Amino acid sequence: MEELLVLLKYIVLGALQGFTEPIPISSSGHLVIAQELFGLEMRTDDFTFEILMNFASLLAVLLIYRKDLMRLASNSVAYFKGKTDETRRDFQFVVYLVIATIPAGIIGLLFEDTIASVFKSSKTVAVALIVTGVALFFIRNLKGRKQDGDLTWKDALIVGLAQAVALIPGVSRSGATIVAAMGLGMKQETALRFSFLLFIPISVGLILVKLPELALGDMWFPYSLAFLFSFGFSYFALKWFMNIMAKGNLIYFTIYCLVVGFGFLLLG
Repeated sequence: MEELLVLLKYIVLGALQGFTEPIPISSSGHLVIAQELFGLEMRTDDFTFEILMNFASLLAVLLIYRKDLMRLASNSVAYFKGKTDETRRDFQFVVYLVIATIPAGIIGLLFEDTIASVFKSSKTVAVALIVTGVALFFIRNLKGRKQDGDLTWKDALIVGLAQAVALIPGVSRSGATIVAAMGLGMKQETALRFSFLLFIPISVGLILVKLPELALGDMWFPYSLAFLFSFGFSYFALKWFMNIMAKGNLIYFTIYCLVVGFGFLLLG
């Protein structure tokens, strides 16, 4: 019975992390809330769970944006052989992704443990969710004009700084970057694509840095189940979120973040 409960716990944690990672409600924040409310605690003696959950979400993003990635890679190489408007646009887009990766990369390497220890409380998560909800409310109806070829290095840097803020548990990475991107005048489609392609280098970096900590041991089966559920729910959630964005229904996430944030402040 105890083994079954362990499996169920990791299935729930994997599904929860997978579903909340792509949408603007903070996966890290919901894991904190779930652990406090339901006692769903994971092992803390290694980073295996974190690595596998990140890898699962990364695979989902790679699968969904595979055509964009192939085009960007192909045109970036072609840019050095013969410059055209299309190859220049895609090469610049890749450069801007690199620029946007720098803030969170540096801050994460230097201060991630400090940020996690200082801000990892249910009240901090609740406040962060409220702030996320308010931010989403203000950009919910924006119809930007900037497309891929209209971005600047300043746009990339600001979105990158927003991603760095999302190191605080409760601040959604996708929410912070999409709010920043749309606030800068990007079209919804461009903001969404830039946000999730920006997830790739950050996720790969995290996996590479913490890979030496990977230790499945006797937890290989629970972790494997969590990985599969995280991948499936990440894929579904991202597809669903893309549809929500296309219909201009970000208000749903505003309401959710405010209800959960204020609710947890009152009950916590």
